[in-house]
Amino acid sequence: MSVDTARTVIETYYRLFNSGDRAAFLALLAEDVVHDINQGGSESGVAAFAAFLERMDRCYREEIRDVVVMVNGDGSRAAAEFVVHGTYLSTDEGLPEAVGQTYVLPAGAFFTLRDGKVARISNFYNLPEWTRQVSIPGN
Repeated sequence: MSVDTARTVIETYYRLFNSGDRAAFLALLAEDVVHDINQGGSESGVAAFAAFLERMDRCYREEIRDVVVMVNGDGSRAAAEFVVHGTYLSTDEGLPEAVGQTYVLPAGAFFTLRDGKVARISNFYNLPEWTRQVSIPGN
């Protein structure tokens, strides 16, 4: 895949995430996509990713901003740095109680690309910082 095509795939990934068009978003994923969850395990397959998105949509409203995409020379791997602007809507298991707190958090992701699709996504953000932000009284 060309560098330009790879960059377009990643930019489209975040644009579709922000738009809420989950069907189009999931269509960007390879059927055997591997999703490495921040400070968690790995899941494989589009169905597992769809279930993850359902939980995310129930518990969080997030917008990804200030995306910077970097692509290797043959377009097989990419990375993105961005800022997550979110609202904690519903308590997620094992995390602080949700009462509509807002947060702004720098984050990053690494991608493997294959045949014009995302074959692996590994997300990274500072969970203790997120926890601090949603634990501030009155936030």
